[in-house]
Amino acid sequence: MNLIDLVEQKQQKTDLDPFDVGDTVKVHVIIKEGDKERIQVFKGDVISKRGRGLGASFTVRKVSFGIGVERIFPLHARTIKKIEVVKKGKVRRAKLYYLRGLKGKAAKIKEAK
Repeated sequence: MNLIDLVEQKQQKTDLDPFDVGDTVKVHVIIKEGDKERIQVFKGDVISKRGRGLGASFTVRKVSFGIGVERIFPLHARTIKKIEVVKKGKVRRAKLYYLRGLKGKAAKIKEAK
């Protein structure tokens, strides 16, 4: 293990729940407005995960008022309070970008048993 890995290991979060692509998650994000802080929840499906170590990130997609909204979160960011797994999804792909072109029930992910 080299020096860079040791430094990164100290800054990584260890209290995060494990989740995979296809899962529905609630990401609790700390929002700063002036001198106040609040927590905003972003709930959606994980459509991709990439990277490893401190550079790891994941993309969450939700449909809000008929418009698809995607947000990319760094996995070990300080602004992420916690990640809750609402339900596990059953998928056969590593990246679910095809969901962008689907609507309604066709865009649903089956739940794993």
